[in-house]
Amino acid sequence: MSLFIQPVTKDNWRALAKLKVRDDQTHFVASNIHSIAESQFGYDHPQDGHWDMVPYGIYDGDVPVGFLMIGYNFSHPTTQGFVIRLMVDEQYQGKGYGTFGMNWILGHYRSDERIWRIGISYEPDNDVARKLYASLGFVETGEIFEGEVVAELQIR
Repeated sequence: MSLFIQPVTKDNWRALAKLKVRDDQTHFVASNIHSIAESQFGYDHPQDGHWDMVPYGIYDGDVPVGFLMIGYNFSHPTTQGFVIRLMVDEQYQGKGYGTFGMNWILGHYRSDERIWRIGISYEPDNDVARKLYASLGFVETGEIFEGEVVAELQIR
C-alpha cells in the first residue's frame, strides 16, 4: 500500500466524483460531487458562522479509494475544525482506508496551533462510524445537529 492524501484539483475531481458507497450506506454521506460543489462556497451556519471547506482524495498509489473534506472556522468559540465528510468507495471498504483518512485529518489539524477542538457528526445508526471515531478519542456531546450525532475531540 502506498497511501496518500491529495487535494481535489481540476485534474482529479472527476475520478473522485465517481467513487460511491454501497447502496445501503447512501443515507450516511452526501455524494462526492455534492461535497466538491459545496467546498467552493463553504457553509454558513445560523449560529456558528461561516465554515470554509477543503476537499481531498484518499489514494492507494494511483487509485482513488476515498474522499474526505475538512472545515475551518477560526471565529467559532469552541470548535475550530470539523470533519465534514469521510467516505471510502464500496469496493475498497474494510481495508483501513477510512482509518488512514481520519489519522491524516487528525495530524493535519494537530499541526495547526489555532485548532484546539475538532468536531464530527454522523447518522445515529452508523455504528461503523461511531466505533471508528470513538477509537480515535471522539466523545459524543449529546447534541444532535441536522439529525446527526455530534462528537468532539479536544487536541490541545
